[in-house]
Amino acid sequence: MTDKSTLLPQTSLQDETSLKYMLKLAAPMVVAHISFTIMQFVDRIMVSRLGTDALAAILPAGYVGFLPAAFAIGVMTSVNTFVSQSLGRGDRKACSNYCWQAIYMGLVYSVVVATIMWPTAPAIFKMLGHDSAVAAMEVIYLRITLYVQILAVFVWASSQFFMGVHRPVVMMYSAIAGQVVNVAANYVLIFGKFGFPAMGIAGAGWGTFIGIAAGSAIRMAVFLFGDINTSFKSRHSLNVDFGKMADLLKVGFPAGIGLMVNIALWGVILFGMVGRFGKNALAATSAVLSCVNVSVMPVLGLGTALTAAVGKSIGQGKKDVAIKQTSVCLRIGLVYMGLIGLCLLLFRNSIMAFWSTDDTVISIGTRILVIAAIYQVFDAATLIYNGSLRGAGDTLWLAMVSAFGVIVVLGAGSFFIIKLFPGLGALGPWSAAMLSIITIGLANRWRFKSNRWMRIDLFKRHGAEIPIGDGAAVE
Repeated sequence: MTDKSTLLPQTSLQDETSLKYMLKLAAPMVVAHISFTIMQFVDRIMVSRLGTDALAAILPAGYVGFLPAAFAIGVMTSVNTFVSQSLGRGDRKACSNYCWQAIYMGLVYSVVVATIMWPTAPAIFKMLGHDSAVAAMEVIYLRITLYVQILAVFVWASSQFFMGVHRPVVMMYSAIAGQVVNVAANYVLIFGKFGFPAMGIAGAGWGTFIGIAAGSAIRMAVFLFGDINTSFKSRHSLNVDFGKMADLLKVGFPAGIGLMVNIALWGVILFGMVGRFGKNALAATSAVLSCVNVSVMPVLGLGTALTAAVGKSIGQGKKDVAIKQTSVCLRIGLVYMGLIGLCLLLFRNSIMAFWSTDDTVISIGTRILVIAAIYQVFDAATLIYNGSLRGAGDTLWLAMVSAFGVIVVLGAGSFFIIKLFPGLGALGPWSAAMLSIITIGLANRWRFKSNRWMRIDLFKRHGAEIPIGDGAAVE
């Protein structure tokens, strides 16, 4: 009989540590991440047709709006952890109930954020010292983004639920559908097609709103009806449970802070330090980051899938299986990112020539790409161990190590390298960034190998409500 709680048929479930199983679980997440990246690229091309001011406005406005959203998204990752472990324990109703608690908290949080940031938006961009014409567009786009984030709560929570119950295909199809709607709505609203008025940058914001609305509707329809409701009682688990909210916050709060701090500090520190060496260095840095951000998407998807797999295995008391699953994903990640690093190294001149015709920018970028090539395998280790440790609920460690890597190694390291070796130019901050990634990757590997994550019991407060098998001892 087929186990409908999972992605794979029963014959494949006999070996949840197989390469085939992990790839099939991860594939929908990889596709969803890549499709989102493509959508962002298309959006930026359309906005660029509005002129320099619009293009200059949409990125910082989106960045400012995403900072509070990053905290919510980080907290929502705990839904995957608790849902997958609840699935492993056989408590299916709890799976959907955890999703509802995340939705309730997310809605309150997003409304509070919108209430605070909507009136303060002009002051935010004035403080950043942006040109008045650009700032006016930034305010418009940011305010629409705040409305988008209220709807996005349903996307964030339900996506983590579907990953947790090993139904990533639902998330993939709904994500692609929402992104297609987004691009179409942007085209119509930005440029005023089919009788609609041309709304410019506001059209880009409302196009995103419509796309998110479509994605939310699809996810919630699947969540509330059909097999999901039959298996997980999603329409009968709407009760507010403050205990489960506390569970999610205990695990998710460090992840939320970590994601928000990383997004802020990586941008501020790296671009701030590199910016000391002029616009050519900044242009080269933007080009390199655009490349590595796209290349890393498959491993991000693999890490998210690993969180669900490890969570389910731990919920079943099969911690030895969780170790094997991590090992399989690590091999995939290292091989893939190793090949990416090799491509960055061999084709660095062609890559930079694609992004710029300026010889200075190309020269700086090719040297930065050498550094980026070196840290690729360590970035793979960071993301894979992040996914595994998050499945175990070891998020406090992840947040502390990440903060150390960004603040101390990247931040302080960049400062001292610039002071001691100013001749390195933009390579100084990038060298610190490389050391930061290496440090975090090695630290997370040590944590995983120490087996300390095995001592975490996320359901300790529930007592003997649902028996959990003993994990196999691992040397």
